[in-house]
Amino acid sequence: MGGIDAALLVIAADEGVMPQTREHLAIIDLLQISAGVVVLTKADLVEPDWLELVGAEVATVLDGTVLANAPVVAVSARTGAGLADLRRALSAVLASRPPRLDLGRPRLPVDRVFSLPGFGTIVTGTLAGGALAVGDELVLLPEGLPARVRGLQTHKTKIERSQPGSRVAVNLAGVDLAQVRRGMVLARPDSFQPTSMLDARLRHLPDTGLPLKHNSEVKFFVGAAEVVGHLRLLDTAAGQALAPGASAWVQLVLSAPVVVAKGDRFILRRPSPGDTIGGGEVIDPHPKRRHRRQDAAVIRRLETLARGTPGEMLAQALDGLGLATVREALDRSGLGSAAGPAALAEARELGLLMELDGEQLAVSRAVWGRLEGALASALSHFHAAHPLRGGMPREELKSRLTQAADVQWRARLTTKAFNAVVARATQSGLLVQAGALVRLARHTVVLTPAQQAQVDALLADLRRDPHNTPSTKDVLARVGDELLAALFEQGWLVAVSPDVLFDAESYRAMVERIRAHLQANGRLTVAEVRDLFATSRKYALALMEHLDAVGVTRRVGDERVLKNA
Repeated sequence: MGGIDAALLVIAADEGVMPQTREHLAIIDLLQISAGVVVLTKADLVEPDWLELVGAEVATVLDGTVLANAPVVAVSARTGAGLADLRRALSAVLASRPPRLDLGRPRLPVDRVFSLPGFGTIVTGTLAGGALAVGDELVLLPEGLPARVRGLQTHKTKIERSQPGSRVAVNLAGVDLAQVRRGMVLARPDSFQPTSMLDARLRHLPDTGLPLKHNSEVKFFVGAAEVVGHLRLLDTAAGQALAPGASAWVQLVLSAPVVVAKGDRFILRRPSPGDTIGGGEVIDPHPKRRHRRQDAAVIRRLETLARGTPGEMLAQALDGLGLATVREALDRSGLGSAAGPAALAEARELGLLMELDGEQLAVSRAVWGRLEGALASALSHFHAAHPLRGGMPREELKSRLTQAADVQWRARLTTKAFNAVVARATQSGLLVQAGALVRLARHTVVLTPAQQAQVDALLADLRRDPHNTPSTKDVLARVGDELLAALFEQGWLVAVSPDVLFDAESYRAMVERIRAHLQANGRLTVAEVRDLFATSRKYALALMEHLDAVGVTRRVGDERVLKNA
C-alpha cells in the first residue's frame, strides 16, 4: 500500500457509482493518495445526457476526498474514444509527483514470492526509503533471516542498483523459498525492528453503519502484510464506542509482528464480513507498554508525536529554511538548546538531514533531493547542448542553480554554500569536479566518427611541423568552437598564448628539452629557443612567456633560468 504514487479510479458509465467504488475511494482517501485520475468506462453504451449525470454523481462522491480535484475522463475501449486523453491525464499526474526520497533506509514489503530454475528465491515489491544494490547484505523481517542480493530487475530489465519508488524483483541468496512469504519486509540489518503493538491515529469511516467497540477484533493491513489484531480505544471513556465518521487515538495489539515506521498509512477491515471500517497513520511503532484508556499524559504524548519527534521537527524547520546552520534550524523549530543535541542525533540517525561543510551547514533530506534534482537538471541540459565539453564552469552552474532553484535556498546560496553543496554531491557520486569545471558523473565526451577523423587529421598536420603550428584562429576555422574547446579540455592541445598552440605531445617534449638545456647551461634566451626548435621569434617568445606564467622558468633580464634554480 505504501508504494502507490497515483490512483486510477474506474467507474462504468452504464452503472455509475457502486458500493465497491465507494469502498475503493475510501481506501484511497485513508491512504492519502493525493493524485489520481477518474475514468468513466463504457462511454459508448450511454447517451451524452446520461454520461453527464454520471459525471455529476462522481463529482459529488469525490467532494471532500483526496481525489476531489482529479481529472475525470470518459473512454470507450470498444471505439477508442477518450483513450488519448486518458494517457495524457495519466502522464500529467505522474509527472507532477515528487520523486521518492532516498533516506538511506531501504525497505521492500514483499508482495510476491517465487523461484526460477538457476536463480532460486525471488521476491518482488515496491522499494521505499533507500536504494538496493547487487551484493547488499539484508535481512527478511520479522524473522530476521539473513539474505544477500544476488540480482535485481525492474520491469524485466536487469539493473545493478534500484531506486526508491521503483518496482523491484530481488533474487535472494541464502534463503529458501519455503522460508519467505508475502508480507515480510526486506531491509538492512538493524534498520527496522518488528513490533506486535503500535499507537496510531484512526479515522472510522462514516458509512460503516456500526460503532467501533473497544478491543474489537480487526484485520490490519500495512505494506503487503495482513495481520489480525485487537483495537484498543485510548481517548474514549469505558463503555463508549467510536461512532462512524469519528477519529480517535488507538493502540493496536497484533497477533503477529509487523515491520512499520512512523508515518506509515494502514487500513482496518472487519474479519467478517470483510468490510473496510477505517484506517490512519502509525504514530509510534514501538510503544513501551499497553496504555490505559483516557490517560491524559499518553494522549498529550501522541499529539506531540503526531506533530513530529524532535528530529522530525528539526528536519521540518530545515525544510522551511532550505540551506541553514543547525543553530538556525533549532531556533526555527522552537526546540530550544536543551533538546537540540538529542534532536540532532535523532535526525542524523534517521537520515533526515544532510550536513554540509562539516557541521556549519545543513539541509533536510527533502531539500537535498530538490538540490540534487536542480544540479542534475542544469548539468543535463548543459551536456545535451555541449556534448563535447568536459563540464560546466562552476560559476555558470552556481548561476543556473540560483535561477532555477526554489526560493528556499536562492538567497542563501553563497559561494561557500555552493561549494559545500557541490562537494557533497561529488562525494555522493552525482558530480565530478575537474578544476573549474563540474560535470555529471555519468557524462563522458565521446567524439563522433566524423569528429574523430577531424581530430586525427589535425593532430597529424600539427606534428608534421610541431614547432610552427597554424594559428589558433586557423585551427578554429578548421574544427569549430565546440571541438576546439574539447581538444583543450581533454588535454590534446595546449595554448601557450591566445594565438599560439601546440599538440600536447609536442608541447611536453619542448618543455623537457628546455629543462634539460637550462640544467646543462643555466641560462637561455628567446633567440636560443628560436634556434633550438627552428621556429620564429613569435613562437619562441610565446612559449617562454607561458613557461614563466606556469612556473617552469623565471625571467632574468633578457634570459630565462629554471624557476627553482
